[in-house]
Amino acid sequence: MNNLLLIILTATMIATFLNLVLKRFHVPTIIGYIFTGTLISYMFALRTNSELDSVAEFGIVFLMFTIGLEFSINHLMSMKKEVFLNGMVQVMLTGGFFSLVAEYAFDIEQKSAIIIGFAFALSSTAIVLKILNDNGDIHTIYGRKVLGILLFQDIAVIPLLLMINIFTASGSSISFLLTETIVSAIVVLGLLFLVGKYLLNPFFARVVSSDSEEIFIASILLIVMGSSYLAHVFGFTYSLGAFIAGMMISETKYKHQVEADLIPFRDILLGLFFITIGMQIDISIIQNYFLEIIALLVVVMVIKSIIIYMLLVFHVNKRVSLKAALSISQVGEFSLAVFALASSSSLLDPVTNQILIVMVALSMIITPFILKNIKSIADLLVKESMNEHIICSSDLRDHIIVCGYGKLGQEIVHRLKKMDVKYLVIEHDINYVKLGQERNEPVFFGNAAMKSILVQSGVKSCKSVIVAISNEKKLRRICELLNSFKKPINTVVKVVDYDEEKLLTDLHVNHIVNQGREVAKSLIKEALI
Repeated sequence: MNNLLLIILTATMIATFLNLVLKRFHVPTIIGYIFTGTLISYMFALRTNSELDSVAEFGIVFLMFTIGLEFSINHLMSMKKEVFLNGMVQVMLTGGFFSLVAEYAFDIEQKSAIIIGFAFALSSTAIVLKILNDNGDIHTIYGRKVLGILLFQDIAVIPLLLMINIFTASGSSISFLLTETIVSAIVVLGLLFLVGKYLLNPFFARVVSSDSEEIFIASILLIVMGSSYLAHVFGFTYSLGAFIAGMMISETKYKHQVEADLIPFRDILLGLFFITIGMQIDISIIQNYFLEIIALLVVVMVIKSIIIYMLLVFHVNKRVSLKAALSISQVGEFSLAVFALASSSSLLDPVTNQILIVMVALSMIITPFILKNIKSIADLLVKESMNEHIICSSDLRDHIIVCGYGKLGQEIVHRLKKMDVKYLVIEHDINYVKLGQERNEPVFFGNAAMKSILVQSGVKSCKSVIVAISNEKKLRRICELLNSFKKPINTVVKVVDYDEEKLLTDLHVNHIVNQGREVAKSLIKEALI
């Protein structure tokens, strides 16, 4: 007991200080956890711990649950081309190519080659989406393409994990196993669908009426673990049950509260999962195969980028295709889960598993640096296009739309950022747009006096709209458009003087800030101090 407590204390201390250092260089915490696992495995002569592995597996369970929360049917349908066309083709092309290379070029057994190939097709959802959200690129054309492909990759994890179970089953034919799997899937989906449709809302209503946060969190854990166990009973992974449970809750009004309450559990258990991955790394194998690992890293990322670029260039311009391809050229965290399961199922030998784990970790370390400099990299290869600055998303919610990125707009953005408020800027001057994007601000090219641009910026679900432009005709037109929506929109408008204010008196504008009046009041106040 004392030894286990010492291991936990040491791991927590190393992970905390290591991630503080790595954070300064924008390296994801996942890498810190992997390094922590490697360090404590050598410090305490550990290689793996079955009890720790069992607990750590629930990190992936909770991750799949939170991904399921994002997979409402409406969300998927709004992006069906990006998800089901681009995503499926990318996974099949990339996975198929690497599977063939692994089997015929490296003489790897067919089942193992398929697992390796399709694991290489997966990218890092956790790292890529976080950075794209932080810099506002998630709402650009290339950001939408990346999001769609990542969503399908997350769906593809489920059949990939099931494939490992099928490959390692003994005493039955593949056709029998597939039939049994399909029947079991229908039963599991049917049961969970009935629960989700007829019991979930009444259950949550009763839980919420208790006005107890403890009971609410306990009910979430009950649903996640209950769904996971049900899937396990029918021969599926715990992750599949959790994913379906997330999809069920995504259709309810409790989705956002559930996600907020569950994130701490998910992040802690995920950290533990990656620590157990790090415990499996053998430094001597890295030393012996260092050149092979680097060569594999370069080849995989380059070939994956080429495949994604060729897939997208038929639908969007070269620059957008290049940026999307570079963004998801890495191999992601789910690949580590796939390799861990494949290794424990004897589909991968220890040396191959070590090489693959280190290669994936290196690709994830490189990714933040690629994404932070993606504009500069794209500038070296493809000329900038006007189209890449437009907004390409309508799923924004509870944000503030700022119309105009002049001096006043820049000051508004500065203050919103300090207050940690979600915002988006629409600007018609391309020079201001480039200035904003150089500062990593979500500034998009568009005419706010066009209804389609306002809709794309999520005006129907925004918190409010601040109009900070100087053109009085355009100002009037924007306010007229905002009035035309059925749902009242909280509108804040800056006017220069009383004459400009009169232009808006017949419109429903919540707040009009008269620049001349407010400046005069401030000047007099200061003069009389």
